[in-house]
Amino acid sequence: MRVLYFDGFAGVSGDMIIGALLDLGVDLDRLKQQVESLGLSDYEIGAERVRRSGIAATKFTVTVNEAAQPERTLADIRALIKGAGLGEQIERRAIRAFELLAEAEAHVHGTTAGHIHFHEVGAVDSIIDTVGAMIGLEMLGVDRFFASALRVGHGFVRSQHGQLPVPAPATAELVSGLPVYGGDIEGEFVTPTGAAIITTLCESFGAMPAMKIDRVGYGAGSRDPEGFPNTLRLVLGEATGSTEARHTVLEPLGESRAGDEQVVVIETNIDDMNPQAYGFVMERAFAVGALDVFLAPVQMKKERPGVLLTVLAKPDDAEVLIDLLLRETTTLGVRYYNANRRTLDRVVESVATEYGAVRIKVARDSGRTLHFQPEYEDCKRLAEQARVPLLEVQDAARAAYRERLKSNPGEADSNGELETK
Repeated sequence: MRVLYFDGFAGVSGDMIIGALLDLGVDLDRLKQQVESLGLSDYEIGAERVRRSGIAATKFTVTVNEAAQPERTLADIRALIKGAGLGEQIERRAIRAFELLAEAEAHVHGTTAGHIHFHEVGAVDSIIDTVGAMIGLEMLGVDRFFASALRVGHGFVRSQHGQLPVPAPATAELVSGLPVYGGDIEGEFVTPTGAAIITTLCESFGAMPAMKIDRVGYGAGSRDPEGFPNTLRLVLGEATGSTEARHTVLEPLGESRAGDEQVVVIETNIDDMNPQAYGFVMERAFAVGALDVFLAPVQMKKERPGVLLTVLAKPDDAEVLIDLLLRETTTLGVRYYNANRRTLDRVVESVATEYGAVRIKVARDSGRTLHFQPEYEDCKRLAEQARVPLLEVQDAARAAYRERLKSNPGEADSNGELETK
């Protein structure tokens, strides 16, 4: 299994990531060619070899004519990425990074992700950094991603909103729950773009996992402080044992806060579409922001068996998803209406078992743990590796999490019991 470790001793930014990927062997011309498919204009890409405290590194640059660039919303950026034909995995990862950015910015400014007009993080250089990073990682064929604790820096940074504290508010939102530290050098070391990329990809933050190192690449930051190697180090290799997480594990699409919210229910009845297409439509819907997609059998007119296709969406994403169903299915129309839903606070934690680390999806209400469930994909992978029944790994994960709760009894529900599904 091919793994990549982000060593963030000098923080992380989009240009540092691409610089390190080029240092690992990603071809700059191939990268440029794929980035051009985004259809952006008034920019130039370049790379050069530099030194940071004696360490040879690659400095990636994007020169942009800022005056010629429009402001972009999340929907604009989704459309750019989806229209580029870069492949499902690159598209999904890049869109998710911008969704995380939009959600962080929305939380900071007290609005919704769909109403955010990106400035710095929506500029051409940030789009190229984010999409280019996902392209480069695809070229290297990386399966899993890990990272160190991150140096975020301290002090202030200038933005279009004026002076902002370091870490910048959006960055602070993105790295919430991760191991970070300020360091002794003033300045911004983790940018919002870098934070969005790394939190999209990495499943754990801590010491380097067990691996056989293949190559090491260094991406240079813009500054060159005396006596400090301002570089991001990427370590590429093959996993040689349990890649057990030592810190909180993130599931990019799996965390949510408790509360009531309004959603849009979009549905349509279909009786004349090739069944193979449903999986494709579901994947596309999730890629552009669907909260849930599900199918149910129905009996339609002329006694035809059919399918009820239902999509749940945030209000800001409804129009995009309605358009998707009209384009990608054989339906002649869709129904949509507002609905209220109440959700529990859902977080993802990690427990160590004799087979390796397993992510646990935990549902809480006002700090009380109501129920939890081991992540199926983790249990499946560990069961295959250890050649033991899947149920044994799942039982071990549940037992490990119950032991954790015994040491923190305040997290259990009011009855002192836990429902496990």
